[in-house]
Amino acid sequence: MKFTGAKRVCGPCELRERCLRHPGRTPVRQVVFFTGRTHGLAETYSAKMKKKIDTDQGRYQYGRRLGIVEPVFGNICSTRQLRRFSLRGKRKVNTQWLLYCLVHNIGKVHRYAITHAPKRRKRYDGRSQMQQPA
Repeated sequence: MKFTGAKRVCGPCELRERCLRHPGRTPVRQVVFFTGRTHGLAETYSAKMKKKIDTDQGRYQYGRRLGIVEPVFGNICSTRQLRRFSLRGKRKVNTQWLLYCLVHNIGKVHRYAITHAPKRRKRYDGRSQMQQPA
């Protein structure tokens, strides 16, 4: 609901200086009242997420996000220089995002393989030290 005060009512009002930011420039006050969503419309994703986070389980899971998901976004944004998508359309943006994620995961596999690679052992040929040919 939107309400606009009339000049004859708003002009002589004694609360004008407190009500308006610039009383000299602004002739009337406009006020908007939000009465809530109309019935029958689907619940927004933001409202669903708020409801989900307000539970104990939701707070626990969302708290873990800082250590699990957020470093991935930080890595992709900083090292891969992804500030905005260069394509348009949901399908193309999703494909570009998946490619960035693929590069990120390949980098993780590469780092893990180097630092945690098993040590190579010499092959045992079945002969003891004494039986080696001269």
